[in-house]
Amino acid sequence: MKIGRIVQAASIAGVSLFMMAASVSATTVTFNTNGSGTGFSGTSLTLTDSMGAGATLTFVPDGNTTGGVPSNVNFGNFTLVCATCSTQAIGAGSFFGGFTFDLIIDDVTDGATGRFVGTSTGGSVWSDVSQITINWAPLSLGPGSNNALSGNFGSTIFGTTSFTGIVAPNSGTVHGQSTIQGTVNSTAVPEPATFAILGGSLLGLGLLRRKGIFRQ
Repeated sequence: MKIGRIVQAASIAGVSLFMMAASVSATTVTFNTNGSGTGFSGTSLTLTDSMGAGATLTFVPDGNTTGGVPSNVNFGNFTLVCATCSTQAIGAGSFFGGFTFDLIIDDVTDGATGRFVGTSTGGSVWSDVSQITINWAPLSLGPGSNNALSGNFGSTIFGTTSFTGIVAPNSGTVHGQSTIQGTVNSTAVPEPATFAILGGSLLGLGLLRRKGIFRQ
């Protein structure tokens, strides 16, 4: 009798865990990248070429953005413009020297601020080609004090890809626009798969009992 009751309880728990697995993604985190310190060398949002036909690389930050946890997010966009550049085959282009870009993440949910540092050796650009790549470090912010500037990230984790390739002025969904890809997660939210596996195991016990494998 006791075994039957335990298995019945396990079945109910299994169903509950399945429901929890479906709901954990509802947790959200709000952040922005338009705070003070975001920019080339931490100041300007626009970088001008060093020589050539005349080109600019401009960063457009994100205001307060709310994303589910865990999920893929965008931290902002770079736009490369060279109005007088020709194709690489023709040869009229511009050149950017090496630069540093500070990407400040303001974690509105936890009240923390952190910094991703992007470095680039620069490169030449034409209307159809871009040689610019921005490499990021560190690849994650928080919890704790990992590259934190103020506050505490609590359980929130921001991640970024190791590099951002800057597309040519005539390419991209929006011409010349490249997105900084990232992720947002939380150590306080178990992975849905964990709930699903545990829930499936407990629910399976209930099904075995109905088939008579467990007897009262």
